[in-house]
Amino acid sequence: MISLDEAVTARLESHGQRFEVLVDPDAALAMKRGEFDGELEDVIAAEDVFEDASRGDRPPEEMLKKVFETTDPMEIIPAVVERGEIQITAEQRREMQTQKHKQLVQRITRNAVNPQMDDAPHPPERIESALEETDFRVDPMEPVESQVDEALDALRPVIPIRFDEVTVAVQVPPDYAGSAQAQIRQFGDLEREEWQSDGSWVGVLTFPAGLQNDFYDLVNEHTSGQAETRIIKDEDDLNTRG
Repeated sequence: MISLDEAVTARLESHGQRFEVLVDPDAALAMKRGEFDGELEDVIAAEDVFEDASRGDRPPEEMLKKVFETTDPMEIIPAVVERGEIQITAEQRREMQTQKHKQLVQRITRNAVNPQMDDAPHPPERIESALEETDFRVDPMEPVESQVDEALDALRPVIPIRFDEVTVAVQVPPDYAGSAQAQIRQFGDLEREEWQSDGSWVGVLTFPAGLQNDFYDLVNEHTSGQAETRIIKDEDDLNTRG
């Protein structure tokens, strides 16, 4: 269960009666959209149904049976969330908006590149600054995934940007191959790998283009800067690597 400090109220009015439950706002919104696949305990702050949650008043049991055909809170809570409205305070809305904004910037940074700079990644600060120049505002009640395209449309007049993936070949020297390849191969989708006769390891990975700097940092960290990398532009280039 979540803490009461983090909870918001989901409210349903039916048959002249009000029913309230205390829930996590993000999880409740996901449940309302049919996108939640977790446990109900992860959504709620109290295993109870209220007439007025702020006062702790509970509705009559006969009304629970009339509206929900049960008095079991764990069966009633999802119905209240799905059929009712999720109430959030102005402060909660601001906090949710701040968190969603950070998530949006992170998602764009992970996937976006600058096509005018040889597809170099945009740093988060540049994305943040560019968003401030637009009229785009994150909707705290909508998933980040559904707002990315709109944010990109707002960003394009401000900075050159596009979403892309990059495929990179990396060759790790024998002295580092054993431990380094185990870390590197987890970074993206491993398209190909090969152990060379001298004990070195070659891997070809595809991952969001915005993560190139993170990838090179990882490779350098685990190989003391001794690995070789190059971007694979097309299938013919991929097939030329030995």
